[in-house]
Amino acid sequence: MYMSARTIGGGAAVATLLATSAFAERVIVEPGHEVQSALDRATEGDVVVLARGTHRGPVQVGTNVTLEGESGAVLEGSGKGSVVTISAPGAVVRGLTIRGSGRDLAALDAGVFVKKSATGAVVEGNRLEGNLYGIYLHGAENSIARGNVIIGIEEGRLNEAGNGVSVWSAPGARVEDNDMRFGRDGIFVIASKRNVFRGNHFRDLRFAVHYMYTDDSEVVDNVSTGNTVGFAIMFSHRLRVRGNVSDGDLNHGFLFNFANSSDITGNTVKGRMRPAIHWVTRGFRANKADARAHGLPAADAAASTENSPWRNAPEKCVFIYNANKNKFRDNWFEGCDIGVHFTAGSEGNEITGNAFVQNRNQVKYVGTRYLDWSKDGRGNFWSDNPAFDLNGNGIADTAYRPNDIIDKVLWTAPQAKVLVNSPAMQIIRWAQAQFPALLPGGVIDSRPLMAPAAAPLSDGSARLQ
Repeated sequence: MYMSARTIGGGAAVATLLATSAFAERVIVEPGHEVQSALDRATEGDVVVLARGTHRGPVQVGTNVTLEGESGAVLEGSGKGSVVTISAPGAVVRGLTIRGSGRDLAALDAGVFVKKSATGAVVEGNRLEGNLYGIYLHGAENSIARGNVIIGIEEGRLNEAGNGVSVWSAPGARVEDNDMRFGRDGIFVIASKRNVFRGNHFRDLRFAVHYMYTDDSEVVDNVSTGNTVGFAIMFSHRLRVRGNVSDGDLNHGFLFNFANSSDITGNTVKGRMRPAIHWVTRGFRANKADARAHGLPAADAAASTENSPWRNAPEKCVFIYNANKNKFRDNWFEGCDIGVHFTAGSEGNEITGNAFVQNRNQVKYVGTRYLDWSKDGRGNFWSDNPAFDLNGNGIADTAYRPNDIIDKVLWTAPQAKVLVNSPAMQIIRWAQAQFPALLPGGVIDSRPLMAPAAAPLSDGSARLQ
């Protein structure tokens, strides 16, 4: 392919480059000239390059071409509809700053909207600022969103904001190595299959990953920092959830609701002390010190001189609700109010090799059955387990029970906490320790580990520039 370069608005042809088999052009569009006209005239394989400066959208990419930007190239929409709409298979959009989408949720207005016909389309290396949706992969099989910085809507009602990347019914789509901040959810996927979500970083969102009805897929090596919920995995089967980090998410690190037959391995949830954030509509309101701590300019903070209260996050490292036949192995759950909340008939799960470290309550199990969280002579590590290992095999000499009758009383009648240190409560707990038959049904780890099986992953906190 011979590729010649010419400039629209800047004079004559610039260069001729040898490639592989047919003739194609590299067309450079200067600011002030019609981007859509250049795209309409482009033929398959052409590269339309936007020169440094601001260019006007919206634009439609209806041919298998590459639309890319030089350093400093901005494509700005009109405030209505999507800024870039891709309908051609294999088309590429890269290297642009894209902003100015509409705000119509029903119309799915986005910085880049990839239609079902655009199979294999690639959106990479862009910076998407203040759009309703950052990137929407709407049925585009094998499409890719890779290496983008996506900064969503920062103010207003949360339910009126869109997501960083939305995936709807796009089998084989991949969302990789993106940085996402603000808006509603980082990645929202529904009714899809065979997808890969890898290496993404999320901050200042409701859910980092909001995952529904998407089977046979991977959620791997992502980092969620300071969101309301890290990874919400729901109504999906046969997933590979590995190597993800939830660092200081507020309510849940992981939530599994009817997620079945999945491999959940090597993930880390770490709660940490941080200042409470006071949300006013969508933007947060805190003092200037809090703003700096969250990487925001002091101008974004209220002038309040009151000290912000501090609290621990998250509430639950992992919430397992009606999730069955999963393998939870070698995960690290640290610093939460509840390490694992396990309820609603979840059955057939293998929970081994995990580390439960300094959680206020290691387990909250709502049920009456006996569940042994060990397999093949290997259980989990519990930081509050006072057991001995006299034969030095790395397994505690006695079983570990995270809950007792008193815990169950406190779950059903929280007001009873005022009596927790009373002599009567202490006698009941002593009696249970001496006579295990008094203990209710619940979780038991018959082969608890004396040391964690693996170290926690680094928090890897994203720092968007």
